Amino acid sequence: MHVISVISTKGGVGKTTIAANLGGFLADAGLRVLLLDLDVQPTLSSYYELSSRAPGGIYELLAFNEREMARLVSRTAIERLDIVLSNDGHQQLNTLLLHAPDGRLRLRHLLSIFKPHYDLLLIDTQGARSVLLEMAVLASELSVSPVTPETLAARELKRGTLQLIEDITPYRHLGIQPPPLHLLMNRVPAVSANARLIQQTLRLMFQEQAGVHILDSEVPAIEAFPRAATRGLPAHRVEYRRPSGRLTPAALEIMRGLATELCPQWHERLAAVTGTPGGLHHGKRP
Repeated sequence: MHVISVISTKGGVGKTTIAANLGGFLADAGLRVLLLDLDVQPTLSSYYELSSRAPGGIYELLAFNEREMARLVSRTAIERLDIVLSNDGHQQLNTLLLHAPDGRLRLRHLLSIFKPHYDLLLIDTQGARSVLLEMAVLASELSVSPVTPETLAARELKRGTLQLIEDITPYRHLGIQPPPLHLLMNRVPAVSANARLIQQTLRLMFQEQAGVHILDSEVPAIEAFPRAATRGLPAHRVEYRRPSGRLTPAALEIMRGLATELCPQWHERLAAVTGTPGGLHHGKRP
């Protein structure tokens, strides 16, 4: 099972949009995908319609070490896409995990519950430094951090997210390597000299920094993503052809490029997704 976390210590950079659409695309490629919503503002939990809702969620998983799948995992209306819902309404988990001896490693120790059932675990996180965020990173094989092409976002990236990665490096003494951090340019305007300058600056800044990689893929600021969220669908299903007169690729090509760069081991499956109603992959759930 491949484990990817979508992280940032800054809110509003598009983590949930990336997690929801990446999960939906990979599920349509025939992969068994589980979303974990660790955000105390449970936007991902309400992104997709549920076909079956479990009685528990993230709170039961992390507070009580619940291991019964039927009590934890809800199923979305998207075939092969399941979710463990955020249900820490009183925001108690951060305090609980802060004082627990295994707090930052708890999710890592619980991954065995899901491994037989899923190909990919995709973790959405809150936009603030917290024990939950550190726990998500330490459970991951790879972390993706969306960055909007703005000066303040670039500064916060260095001060917040990169500092977090540095602060958890002592876990190497326990045999736990912090995951490589992949920076994703998100909400890139079609025409903006300032945005392009910030992108170039970021690439120069991190091109030789160990453990940090800037993805070739970019997510432009196109209307397909908010439209898809309104309809509760992955963006590649909403826009699978590039609109006439627009230079920016269709949402289908954008998500295919991102998914292929993050998960090259499944490139053949990803290439086969068309996004059209008759071109989606279908298969039985595990």
